[in-house]
Amino acid sequence: MSAIRALLVDLDGTLTDNFDGIARSIRHALQALGAAAPPDAALRGCVGPPLRQSFARLLVTDDAKTIERALAHYRERYATTGWRENVVYPGIPAMLERLAASNARMLLCTSKPQPYAERIVAHFGLAPRFSAVYGADLGGILDDKSALVADLLLREALDPDECAMIGDREHDVHAAHANGTRAIGVLWGYGTHGELMRAGADAIAADPAAVPGALAGLGSR
Repeated sequence: MSAIRALLVDLDGTLTDNFDGIARSIRHALQALGAAAPPDAALRGCVGPPLRQSFARLLVTDDAKTIERALAHYRERYATTGWRENVVYPGIPAMLERLAASNARMLLCTSKPQPYAERIVAHFGLAPRFSAVYGADLGGILDDKSALVADLLLREALDPDECAMIGDREHDVHAAHANGTRAIGVLWGYGTHGELMRAGADAIAADPAAVPGALAGLGSR
């Protein structure tokens, strides 16, 4: 296999913990629609997947208009307050510094809408580490992370065999593999070891300090 020359890095659950902002904004949306607010345990699975999927599950509906209304109410709160209810995981700045030393390009690749993703990495001083930020569009065309990764690879003219995805959920692994790219699953976010192994992660990192070693292992295969 080729050496890794580009890293596609997830945001929520990988670089930052935005559970409070996401959960509170979801509850705001559900309240606006007169729906019951679920407990935290039920909302943890909403960190990572596209929000349209999460609202369809929480509202038990496939009605597009209802889902879009929920999303609009969510964004009312998230755009002003929710995105700030966020913390960088311990060890992330050091991890990014070590990855940068590998000379691989780093690109943010997140299911979060691009305007919010750009705002968050700038706010926390992480933006200089990334050569580009790729996020979902507000209209939902790139909600599927496989489509987002495909768009990134095409726009950046990257060889999939020279890339690796770093993320905490099965969606990251599936998106990488759907595009011929390897994936490192991380365990400090919202995915479990079992979830990532079942998805077929090429390597697992228990903490940020372990990611450079996992990356080196991929490159040597």
